[in-house]
Amino acid sequence: MKKLNLWFCYLLLSYFTILTSSCSKNNGDNSNIIIDNGKIALGFDKNNGSLSVFRDIQNSHDWFDTTSVTGSPWEIEFTKDGVSELIDFSSATKFSSSKPDPATIVLKWKKFNKPEISKLEVEAKISLDKDKALSYWNISVRNYDGKLLKQVLFPRIAGLKEGGNEYLAVPQWMGQIMKDPRKNLAAIKSRIRKYEWIYPGLSFQCLALYDPEKCGFYAASNDSLSYIKNFSFSLDTLNTLVYRMHNLPSLDPSSANYSTPYSGVIGTFKGDWITTAGIYRDWGSKQRWARESRIKRNLTPEWLENTALWVWNRSKSDNVLVPAADIKQRLGLPVNVFWHWWHGCSYDDGFPEYVPPREGKKSFLSAVAEAHKKGIKSIVYMNQRLWGTTTESWTKENAVEHAVMNAGGKINTHVYNIFSNKGTASMCMGTQFWKDKYASLSDSAVNTYTVDGVYMDQACSALLCYDPDHGHPVGPGKYWLENFGKLTDQIRSKIPQEKQMILAGEGCGEAWLPHLDLMLTLAVSKERYAGVNQWETIPFFQAVYHEYSITYGNYSSLLVPPYDELWPAEYAPKKPLEMLDKKFNKQFLMEQARSFVWGMQPTIANYQAKLASQRKEEIDFLLDLARTRNNALKYLLFGKFMKNPDFETPYEEMDISRLSIYAGKTGNSVTTFRGTFPLVYSGTWQADDMDLGIALASISDKQVPVKLGFNADEYDLPASGKIFIIDDKGRKELGSYTKNEINVDLTLAPGDLCVVEVTSDK
Repeated sequence: MKKLNLWFCYLLLSYFTILTSSCSKNNGDNSNIIIDNGKIALGFDKNNGSLSVFRDIQNSHDWFDTTSVTGSPWEIEFTKDGVSELIDFSSATKFSSSKPDPATIVLKWKKFNKPEISKLEVEAKISLDKDKALSYWNISVRNYDGKLLKQVLFPRIAGLKEGGNEYLAVPQWMGQIMKDPRKNLAAIKSRIRKYEWIYPGLSFQCLALYDPEKCGFYAASNDSLSYIKNFSFSLDTLNTLVYRMHNLPSLDPSSANYSTPYSGVIGTFKGDWITTAGIYRDWGSKQRWARESRIKRNLTPEWLENTALWVWNRSKSDNVLVPAADIKQRLGLPVNVFWHWWHGCSYDDGFPEYVPPREGKKSFLSAVAEAHKKGIKSIVYMNQRLWGTTTESWTKENAVEHAVMNAGGKINTHVYNIFSNKGTASMCMGTQFWKDKYASLSDSAVNTYTVDGVYMDQACSALLCYDPDHGHPVGPGKYWLENFGKLTDQIRSKIPQEKQMILAGEGCGEAWLPHLDLMLTLAVSKERYAGVNQWETIPFFQAVYHEYSITYGNYSSLLVPPYDELWPAEYAPKKPLEMLDKKFNKQFLMEQARSFVWGMQPTIANYQAKLASQRKEEIDFLLDLARTRNNALKYLLFGKFMKNPDFETPYEEMDISRLSIYAGKTGNSVTTFRGTFPLVYSGTWQADDMDLGIALASISDKQVPVKLGFNADEYDLPASGKIFIIDDKGRKELGSYTKNEINVDLTLAPGDLCVVEVTSDK
């Protein structure tokens, strides 16, 4: 009996030890102030306010370990007389914390130990979401008289320990993902090992670091007004990751107070970048830019929605409209033209002297009229911010007064044209002068020269302008996007509605959804401009905003890059637009396959009629793709992005061409890489009526078996239904399913394309 009692006491002691340990881990100890919503727990040191606990409760994962140095949850950069100073909480001699409610912590730092900031006060408020594994971070900085506030880095999450099989996903361009980000950061040969991205520029405001089998770190901003800000990941001295959101106040010498007009968002999840997209989509789809997107308001013309193929050609009409008519006849569906170098000025140095067209007004109008008779519409290139500094109009119109000024008080200039070495300046979107100028040019292009739209190059980005005479806040702010919207409204006000004109823009971005009808997403062909590197393109933007936008465009070409006849003749290639080596043909198929399964309007660059015979396999693939997509617009134009069912796909190492966009200065415009890529591409889409479409595209030279097996509940499908195949010839029934179990066995022929459709029994 004595032995039994001793054993019982041992068990009881063990139980209380475990309980105490568990409570400490979940609820902190006396040195921390903790908030916990049952999904995540955050804890801050009561002595200094450092973030000491960051726990994913749902997935039993602590983001900090005992070796982590978390440090200050904020950093502030001041500037005075051109000298910058970075401070953090270590400069404060007084700290306090409070918990106004169970889900909120308020942290305050006062009495800073430097005379010039002795009155400074910093207050941070962190609150947990009621229902989600998310937290919201706001900060106020007060009483910094005599100094300019350059940036506030908050939230700052330091000490993120290695998660294992890690990936980093960011919405750069359309989206990109990197495996082993710490390893790649460590390899940077620089004192500062950091990745940094600017928004707007990023297509939306979230990033994710995750191990798909364990847990993920989610960072975002809930800024609905599109203030300029940066996001970054860097490595600290202990090789742990540090995340920062760089909040950028306008430079106002009269101000001594700043509060973030939005929240930083920090959270956790289990999954991958698609899971991340779903988290962000829950917020982003409720914002004004989604509600007011052009396609959701039925403002995009029918001809745009029905475009089966874009031809991206350059120069005079016989090199643009004639080839477009050729491929339209072969395709038998609407083909439209994305037209560069139509303008009378040299590309990348003569802007904005676009009119008259280089072939003359009469010839141009005649060619456009003939194309209209054939059902071919055109959008023409006009950069929406560049002005050549050596042009006659630069001096005559005193454009320099309206150009973007940098923080040093100088005009930002850049040489894009490596052949002429002539510079361009970025014009300030906040000036009425530039809006009037660009709107007038657009008026001329559509109303005088009868084209069907304007492509606004470099559209989905925002610049900082420090000119105090431009009528906008100095430096950062939200004025760029506000004024871009005013510009597009001004353009449309000059053009009769019956013309059904569209505005397209380079890049894709949530903030531009109410302003642009069409977005150019070049990342489909990332390898052509970036080669094969550690970043892989993903349809991140489509996963969030596909049904709110129309995307198109890539550099996918079977010819070497072109050369503008207005550039110096000495650099012109001996064989303009010659055939690319056939070893790169599979790259062309891959780019087109990505475009198809990712729900984009297909595009071919530099099309010539000779390709239909000399590159028959590739052109036939493109035509079949366009026809198949046209038969599945319910999914590929209007559908919601969904996670793919699991299936195995073979991979293959292939030759990849990296091209100059245009002919190279030295003649070497093509560089060869080797990369390993999938041979079957897929994208899953859900229609408004909940029917499911799974797009498949094979670029293999061999037959590829595909087995799709999944439960109907995963996609909110009925327990029984029918299965169809949509291809270039139409739609045919494949079979049916019952008891929630969907199984599809296919064999894809070489170069095969289709959409597997799963519907109810209707």
